[in-house]
Amino acid sequence: MWKMNGLCAAALLFVFGGALAPLGGSGLSAQNSSGGETELPLRRVAVFSSGVGYFEHGGTVSGEAGIRLPFDVDAVNDALKSLTVNDPARGASPVVRYPSEETLEKTLESLRIDLSGYPGTAEIFAAQRGAEIEVSAPNPVSGRIVGIERRSAAGETQETFLSLYTNGGLKLIALTDIGSFMFKDPALNADLERALDLITANRASRTRNLFVTLNAENPGSRNVSLSYVIPVPVWKVSYRLDLGEREPLFQGWAIIDNGSDSDWNNVELSLVAGRPVSFIQELYPPYYLARPVQPLAIAGTARARSYASGYDRAGLAMGSVEEERYADNLEMSKMEAAPLARAGRVTAAAEGAAAGDQFSFRINKPVTLLRRQSAMLPLVDGSITALKSLVLSGARTAAGSVHPELGAELTNTTGMKLPAGPITVYDGGVYAGDSLIEFFSENDRRFISYGEDLSVTASAKSSGTRLVNSVTVSGGVMLINRRVVFERNYTVKNAGAETKRLIVEHPITGGAALTEPAAYLEKTDSLYRFVQNLPGGGEIVFTVREESPVSERIVLARLGEESFVEYASNQEIPANVRAALSVAVGLQRKAAAARQALTEIQGRKTRLGAEQDRVRQNLAAVGSESESGRNYVRRMTSIDAEIDAVNAEIADAEKLVQSARAELDAYIAGLNLR
Repeated sequence: MWKMNGLCAAALLFVFGGALAPLGGSGLSAQNSSGGETELPLRRVAVFSSGVGYFEHGGTVSGEAGIRLPFDVDAVNDALKSLTVNDPARGASPVVRYPSEETLEKTLESLRIDLSGYPGTAEIFAAQRGAEIEVSAPNPVSGRIVGIERRSAAGETQETFLSLYTNGGLKLIALTDIGSFMFKDPALNADLERALDLITANRASRTRNLFVTLNAENPGSRNVSLSYVIPVPVWKVSYRLDLGEREPLFQGWAIIDNGSDSDWNNVELSLVAGRPVSFIQELYPPYYLARPVQPLAIAGTARARSYASGYDRAGLAMGSVEEERYADNLEMSKMEAAPLARAGRVTAAAEGAAAGDQFSFRINKPVTLLRRQSAMLPLVDGSITALKSLVLSGARTAAGSVHPELGAELTNTTGMKLPAGPITVYDGGVYAGDSLIEFFSENDRRFISYGEDLSVTASAKSSGTRLVNSVTVSGGVMLINRRVVFERNYTVKNAGAETKRLIVEHPITGGAALTEPAAYLEKTDSLYRFVQNLPGGGEIVFTVREESPVSERIVLARLGEESFVEYASNQEIPANVRAALSVAVGLQRKAAAARQALTEIQGRKTRLGAEQDRVRQNLAAVGSESESGRNYVRRMTSIDAEIDAVNAEIADAEKLVQSARAELDAYIAGLNLR
């Protein structure tokens, strides 16, 4: 920003020649070079679903013109960010000035009695040391202010005193005893009154004025325009749908609010739907940067250094990305879009057209809307493709018996993109219910629901089975390919006499493929939709099957006997595989018998070793020379012979175990079954 005469001047986007298509508020006062004022009426308004409005004022001015732009204080930041001036005159150089947000505080600080920091009486007295004053305490006392003192009284309560120098000497007067006071200097009293007036005026008004000065070399008349973007209430949309007609009738209304203090008179109104990036940046309050304090350039101290920029600025020349982006934004701001072709017998009260990645509705007739008033404006009125249907949510049936929802399948044949909003549904000449619809593009198909059909009940039963598809054995590994079948049976009963179209919404099972029925009406990310005819007074059972593949890899050499027997007796497994597994079961049992025989022999050796230890301990106790000792020696010799014989049996048994295991492993490794 530049400082001009103590006021801030905003840098503006300035366009020479050619009209922009911004969007406007109420008329603006423009003072021309002859001293008179020219009204700049509001010509265009565009209200965005992002909570901002785009306003354009335009009119004729002569020579130099001064224009006042009043804004609510909360809108000033947006106005400074977006204000655009279009003046085709040669030599035009617009300047914008406005009181800084600091103006009140700075003005208060400049007065001899400073009320900028919410001071109390004690602070005011302290700031006016030496001033002559007359106080009522309760008798009048005149003198010069020496200062403020605080003293502790009984009970450690601190009290504040005014120290006043009078003709009778220095006096201390408790502030609580002062009923009134007045400065003897009229200028001080005048400053106090002015400060109070400034505070009152600032609190009473939320309006902040921007002053635009348009300069031109040619004093003749010319057309100028001003545009800006400021916060406004979000526009809404609501629809009505009458299903009772042979051609269902569809009506859309836009709800807009003029929340400003200005009237909209015969403005061109556009309503824009989309999600543009929109933000507020604090441009109104001044910012001050903290700067380092550099020492004086005295010998022995270092000077601050500065360096030239190392960036290549050529990338910002005309023809760059920045210029292209500016041109795109300029085209978008024009809001000139041709109407789309209408479908059926739709009467469009507004013309719809793309606006960049957004969509704009331009009301066909000029709009007048008084300040602080709201209005409903028609967007579309005509027929639409609608097919009445019941919608059964499969997810809801998990909780038990439910009623399908009354609904309709809509196809957007209006030729317009329709924003999201509520739909009030009528059927048979009466209110049928409410529904919601998301953004609805042209020729898109969408289901809505607006109630429950109490004459229809529905329930569902779910089951899951695992079936074997194939079994292969190769390299000692058995691979079982299964499919998990998820089945849900919907039972729907119609107690009414009328045949009804039923849409069944079945939740998609993750990782599973649909096998029955073979086709569906449509699919979303989370569910299938199927169409069924529900006869009057009848019942249907509708089955949905999904399958998910599952593979099981079994290393046969690691299976225990029980698992081998289980697979060998499983009737889902092919007969040739079961026969081969039965042979393997026999070989495994043979190996198990060999291991059991080895275990028994090893047990005998363990028992002989324990007996040998017992005899050795007894022999040590009685000695070998006694009769008992000689008997223990003979027993020790006998046990040694038995252990030698058992060791030979263990060696033979271990060979049998190894042979049986090798025979089983060789058989398993040699299997190759398909």
